Amino acid sequence: MMTIVGGTDASLQGARSLSTDPKMTKVPFSVTALLPQKRDSSHNLVYREEKTVTASDQGMQVRQHSKSSASASSRMVLFARNFLRFPAMLGSVIPSSRFLVNDVLSKVDWEKARVVVEFGPGVGTMTQEILRRMRSDATLVAIELNHEFVDFLQEQIQDPRLHVVHTSAGKVRAVLEDLSLEHADYIISGIPYTTMPDSVRREILQESRQALDPEGALLIYQFTRTVLPYLESSFGSVRQGFQPLNIFPARIFHCTP
Repeated sequence: MMTIVGGTDASLQGARSLSTDPKMTKVPFSVTALLPQKRDSSHNLVYREEKTVTASDQGMQVRQHSKSSASASSRMVLFARNFLRFPAMLGSVIPSSRFLVNDVLSKVDWEKARVVVEFGPGVGTMTQEILRRMRSDATLVAIELNHEFVDFLQEQIQDPRLHVVHTSAGKVRAVLEDLSLEHADYIISGIPYTTMPDSVRREILQESRQALDPEGALLIYQFTRTVLPYLESSFGSVRQGFQPLNIFPARIFHCTP
C-alpha cells in the first residue's frame, strides 16, 4: 500500500493566541505563559518594568526552546520504542548525529537539487536539515515504511515542499511518477542495507539507479561496508567517506551513475 501525505501549508497551523493589549499585537503567541507578570486591581495583565512588552527576542527564544526540547524528547522516545520493536528496520537505537547529518548533506549541490528523495526519514532528523538547506521551489519526497514515523512526520513537519510516502524504498520510481516527478537529483538513504534480504537490497539499489537523473547522486550512510559490493555493481563511481564522531561511527557512500 502506498499513502502520500504532504503539501500542508504551515501558515495555517501557527499559534493563534494574541493578546488584546495593543502593545502585544506583534507577539505571535501568548506571552502570558512565558514572562513573569502580575495583575492590577482591575485584573489587567501588567508586565514587570524590566521586561519588554513587545515581541522580545528573549520571550521568543524561551517559547521556541521549550517547543524544540519537547519535540526532541518525543522524537527520541518514538525512535527508541520502534527500534526495540523493529531493530532490523532501523539499525540504530538513536537518530543520526549532527556530525553525520552535516557530512552527508555537504555532498549535495543545493542549487541543482530540485527533487530530493529520502529513504527512511524516521523521526525527521535528516529531513528537517534537508528542508532547511533546500531551495524554496524544490521538492523533498520522504519514503518511510513505518506508519508511526509517517504520522509523526506529518504532524511535526508542516512544509509544502515535503511529501511523506508510506511505502517501500523499492517503489521509488512509482512514487515519483505518482507525484508527476520525472527523476530525483539526489537520493539520501540511511536504511540498514545490512539486515535486509539480498533480493530486497538489490531491488532498492536498482530502482534508485533508474530513478536518478544522469547527473544525480545516491548518498548512503551505514555502519558497515556490506552494501559496498552492491553499489559498485550498480553505479559507475562510488566514493567513500567516514564520520567517526557519530555515536556509531558511520561510513558514507557517494554514488553517481
